[in-house]
Amino acid sequence: MPTTSHETKRALVAGGAGFIGSHLVDRLLASGYEVVALDNLQTGRTTNLEHLAGDPRFSLVEGDIIDPLPRAITGKRFDRIYNLACAASPPHYQADPEHTMLTNVLGTRNLLRLAEEQRARFLLTSTSEVYGDPEIHPQPESYRGWVSCTGPRACYDEGKRAAETLTFDFARLGRADVRVVRIFNTYGPRMDPQDGRVVSNVICQALTGEPITVYGDGSQTRSFCYVDDLVEGIERLMAFEGEQPGPVNIGNPHELTVCDLVERVLTLTGSGSEIIRLPLPQDDPRRRKPDTSLARALLGWEATVPLQAGLEATTAYFAAEMKRHGPMFRFGATYREPTLAAAE
Repeated sequence: MPTTSHETKRALVAGGAGFIGSHLVDRLLASGYEVVALDNLQTGRTTNLEHLAGDPRFSLVEGDIIDPLPRAITGKRFDRIYNLACAASPPHYQADPEHTMLTNVLGTRNLLRLAEEQRARFLLTSTSEVYGDPEIHPQPESYRGWVSCTGPRACYDEGKRAAETLTFDFARLGRADVRVVRIFNTYGPRMDPQDGRVVSNVICQALTGEPITVYGDGSQTRSFCYVDDLVEGIERLMAFEGEQPGPVNIGNPHELTVCDLVERVLTLTGSGSEIIRLPLPQDDPRRRKPDTSLARALLGWEATVPLQAGLEATTAYFAAEMKRHGPMFRFGATYREPTLAAAE
């Protein structure tokens, strides 16, 4: 595996300005890596990385992985390549479904070819959405899913399934050393308040006193994993040296209903927000819970951050952002204004 000058390790994080990607960047820097983040800033935010301004071990390159990779990327040598570059919330990935699909297929191919050329280890962040609206509960990695290939979520669900196919084909042909993580619902600081995910929606609505939207009757379940736990799982999988394990679920198996989540947030914030109900979106999963037995056996990993502690940290983050940005917090485009210079 290649090394950079003076044996310094270097990692590429595609999607590094995103919610999860920025936390991974922090973890890699703390572990002694030089880190290059590649992001088209379509859903990633430079504010997630502003605390790294001036750090000589970090650089941000603005670019899209569906395009030929820029010289600022191909001209460097990497030991690890992480692909987190795809919008992950339905309002974002459905806004441009063609781009979502191409990000997962063309973008993954471009990064896999870079990994092949450089003999770098490659990690794909896949998703629990590959299981669709599951008929098996909880969902083990062996479950092949119940996915609509023609519905409005297919650009993401099927795109990630195709990305997994490409990744494991590269592995089978000996072209790249790969790892694939299937991420379940993740939350924590640096979530985008406008991304449409249930945790950010409910907390932001509670803090601003807006009505809290519950889709359907709220009995649908999710299993929420705090971002620090997720990053720990990603890093353990990337470092795993055994036989190719195939996809590995990383998520918190503590399952609760959307209504339960709303009640927890209302109690935590002391909000008087009313609850309004809207129709359940098409193909929205009824239940979602990871079987994490493989992660426990293979990586010695399990989620450790209690939901209450995670919600407190996430609520504190959004409250601070609301104070910092004022009226722009939820509705103003200026909230996304870059504050960290991007390398060409």
